[in-house]
This record gives sequence, structure tokens and C-alpha cells, in this order.
Amino acid sequence: MIKKRYLVLIAVILLVIYMFIEPYWIETKEITIESDQIPAQFDGKTIVFLSDIHAGPFFSQERIDSLVNQVNALDPDLILLGGDYVDGDSAYTQSTFDSLSNLEAPLGVYAVLGNKDPQYVTLNTIFQSNVTYIGNKGTWITVNGSRIRLGGVGDYNNGAQIQNATTSVVTPQDFVILITHNPDYFPLVDKSKVDLVFSGHTHGGQVTFFGLWAPATHSDYGNKYRTGVITEDNSTLIVSNGLGTTILPVRFFARPQIIVVTLKKT
Repeated sequence: MIKKRYLVLIAVILLVIYMFIEPYWIETKEITIESDQIPAQFDGKTIVFLSDIHAGPFFSQERIDSLVNQVNALDPDLILLGGDYVDGDSAYTQSTFDSLSNLEAPLGVYAVLGNKDPQYVTLNTIFQSNVTYIGNKGTWITVNGSRIRLGGVGDYNNGAQIQNATTSVVTPQDFVILITHNPDYFPLVDKSKVDLVFSGHTHGGQVTFFGLWAPATHSDYGNKYRTGVITEDNSTLIVSNGLGTTILPVRFFARPQIIVVTLKKT
């Protein structure tokens, strides 16, 4: 009986140690998106999506620099940033974007804000960086005369969401991408026009029951939009586990993620 108790105690200790290790174990999650609306010139193009860095005491400048180097080594064509760059403290905003400005992608680096980002400071910092703010805006990404539509909306909890800025000029033949920090906005997306949505916010639950379920997702929909790829009405939502942590610097079966999407024309 005593031996079993020791084994249980050792197991618990190892699990707790693992919870503090997992935040550093970044997963590069590769996803292929197929569509006949993807122009031939975009076939094989790659998109990297980063979200929820939460720079602060638990996510250092050194880790952000390492993340930037890791992303650049993937040689992406387009980089999208999903918000929550800092954990609410504007003191980390400038240094975070000093690092993020070193991200390299020939088709650009685009960002929206999250609920933890001090809005005024973050916007001013983005405008002075090499990152393009796309919240409540839309733009055409062009390759050799062909184009796809890219847009973003304001945070679901802390601002307006002007989806029409992205969708008002598109046709059914256009391939349209939208960035929203919070996946709870997905039910409000015009799925007759938007093909692909990127979001974060949930941290994949951060602490889960072996990846199957999480008691806290920061989503009104529970575990429905917790993580992964979700398809509804011909529109696809990709929810990233994000990179940083909130409240405590722990994760359990919700590894931090760099999302790499490859576009494939069918």
C-alpha cells in the first residue's frame, strides 16, 4: 500500500513538472486548405498564424526573438497575427513589436488586436512597425495578377467588428480570409463570402483533460471552438492554441502552436 502511494505521489509530481515544461514545447501544426476558389498562383503558398504570445513575466523577450527566428526559418509567404501580444501590461508592447517587426514574409505581416492588448498603445506601436494592422479593414493580396481577399475584425469583447470592410467587394469566386482573435465570432461570419477564419484566444484550454476536454476555454461555446479545424457551412475556422499562457505559466495537453497553412487549389 505504501509503495503504491509513493508511485502515485511520484506520478503527480512528474505531471506537475510537465505542466511547467509544456509551455516551452512549441508545436508546428501543419494544415492544408483545399478550395477551387484558390487561384493557381496561390497554390502551394503558405500562411503562418501566430496568436496569444502574452509577453510579460512568463514570456520573455528572448523567447519572442526565438519564436521570430523559428517562424522565419519556415519561409512563409504570408504571416498573420491574432492578438494578445502582451498579457495586459503595455510596458511590454514596444519590445514585443520590436521583435515581431523582424518577421519576414513576401506577401506581408498582418495583425489584429486581442482582448488583452492595451488598444491605444498597441495600435500606435503597430503603426510604427513593419506589421500592418488589419482590424476592421480589408486588403487584396496579389500574386502575378491573381488575388485573394484578407481582412480582420476588432476583438469580439472589446470593440466593433466591421466584417463588411472585408466582404463588401468580394464575389463568390474570390477566396476570402478573415482574422478574429476570438472564435466566438465565427457564428457571425458571413459564410457565403468568407472561406477561411483564423482565431486564437482559447489557448486550447491551456490545462485540459489529456487534450480531450478543458474546464475553461474563455469561450461562450465551451469546448466547441477550443482548438483545431472546424467547418461550418463551407467556411473553415482554424483555432490556434496560441503561444503564451495566462494566469499561471502552465499547460497540460494543450501545447503552444505555430499554425502553418498550405493553400491548395482543387
